[in-house]
Amino acid sequence: MSELTKLNQNLIVKKIDKETVNLQITDNEILLSIVGQFDQNLKDLAKLTDTSVFFRGNSITCKGNREKIEVFCEAIKFLIDKYFLTKIIEKEDIILSVKKNIELEDSNVKSFKQLIKTPRKSVIARSKKQSDYIKALKENDIVMSLGPAGTGKSFLAVSVAVTMLMEKKIERVILSRPAVEAGEKLGFLPGDMKEKVDPYLRPLYDALYELFGVDKVDKKIESGEIEIAPLAFMRGRTLKNCFAILDEAQNATETQIKMFLTRIGENSKLVVNGDPTQIDLINKFDSGLIKSKNILKNLKEIKTIEFDHNDVVRHPLVSKIIRAYNNKSADD
Repeated sequence: MSELTKLNQNLIVKKIDKETVNLQITDNEILLSIVGQFDQNLKDLAKLTDTSVFFRGNSITCKGNREKIEVFCEAIKFLIDKYFLTKIIEKEDIILSVKKNIELEDSNVKSFKQLIKTPRKSVIARSKKQSDYIKALKENDIVMSLGPAGTGKSFLAVSVAVTMLMEKKIERVILSRPAVEAGEKLGFLPGDMKEKVDPYLRPLYDALYELFGVDKVDKKIESGEIEIAPLAFMRGRTLKNCFAILDEAQNATETQIKMFLTRIGENSKLVVNGDPTQIDLINKFDSGLIKSKNILKNLKEIKTIEFDHNDVVRHPLVSKIIRAYNNKSADD
């Protein structure tokens, strides 16, 4: 590292001595976002990079060995680039910023090649498989994604769907899932079809509201641009000019998944998401997710992405919980 290095237009790094560098962020808005409330982002970065960090004015001083300082500086550069593109720094960005992984570099995760811009926020890939998944969602007509909770299966699919709807590349977004929850049946719930199926689709609603806003989502549901359809109601339809997502597909049978996939029509994309470890069917062997993946694996037009605990982007503890359960299954 030279005595004075300008890593980008908003960051100047000055070497004080072998174990100390000073970073000056020239844009106050970016600076405050990177530092975080009560300096929490800097505290997290210091812990992750095993350095000592001090903040004053528009300057950040980092102390540590050379290798760790360089990781810290690269993390700050990444966060500046992230803020410049998305106008937000999230806790997950802090973790991603310090990852030194050849796979991440190869998959363009840190160069934001798979950036998705939606009305309320911009979404980035946070792992190689997430990057591959976004690419598949954009390029393939049918995509299957399997993996544990928190890996972005539903959220990223909804993000791409919303973007295509905004860009008028499709006319509708269709959200569907099997109505299987703790033995309850759809007909026993009060209300019309939408009110009955809404509780089952809450995770997809949460993603839509985060990306679009409640008012816009409700208006698009009223206009039919966003459609809520129980899987049982998909039979006999041909899905044209739409982006259809079948969520929680581990609770669908092989016949149901086949029925959903064969609804595809002109200018449409279909996505099948599921977690094979969370089957709610009375007979778990009735789940058709793994069966369908194996049946379709030789069709090059259908892309399958399989996530694991390394791709979890929720609270870091989620990944540890999943790994613990996987280890228990292996022991059994």
